[in-house]
Amino acid sequence: MNISEVAKLMDLTPATLRYYEREGLIPPVARKDSGIRDYRDEDLGWIEFIKCMRSAGLSVESLIEYTALFKGGSETAAARKDILIHEREKLIAKHKEIGETIARLDGKIEHYEGELRASEQELLESTQP
Repeated sequence: MNISEVAKLMDLTPATLRYYEREGLIPPVARKDSGIRDYRDEDLGWIEFIKCMRSAGLSVESLIEYTALFKGGSETAAARKDILIHEREKLIAKHKEIGETIARLDGKIEHYEGELRASEQELLESTQP
């Protein structure tokens, strides 16, 4: 597949795909004799992985390190796993923080709903003869 087809399939721009490759977020993509990128299933798997990890908030630096380690072969498996564990722990902490923030917002919303109900009741009572 060429870059335009992959961009459409992955809901990314060609510029983003070039950035992923240039920065080392994905391994280099094979090219046809004409120099046009020729994305294969393995490349699509990498793009999907990076896209998922970025949307979850993983840093570009961690993902570059992960990809570089992957190129080092199976002897880097433990280091790659450590990166994923560390990033997972950061996401769990972020998830907890988001949950606490949502709970706080829920309390605020309930407070305002209570005030609104009370003021609506007062308004109804004042308009009745």
